[in-house]
Amino acid sequence: MNSTGPSSLEIYSRNLGAVLGLLSDDEVANVSTAETATALAHGEEFLDLQSLDQGVKRARGTIAAMGRVLPRKAVHETTWTRILAEFRLEDAARTPRP
Repeated sequence: MNSTGPSSLEIYSRNLGAVLGLLSDDEVANVSTAETATALAHGEEFLDLQSLDQGVKRARGTIAAMGRVLPRKAVHETTWTRILAEFRLEDAARTPRP
């Protein structure tokens, strides 16, 4: 860590390691496959592992680099819930929209 705080790569690496620790072997394989996709479908939910503090996002046009995205559909619902609880994140699907 430098004097200005952790770099984006350090944040991504830390978050990735923590999230991968919550996944089953088949979910890790699903995430690896999802990384090769070029985009998410409009409205698809995901976490940007470089900015977990921003919570669950919905795909709208251009999104973060796919290599650092965890699509909701890549993991089981119970795992998604554990990830949200672990990082104290809001679930966009359950958060009412204005």
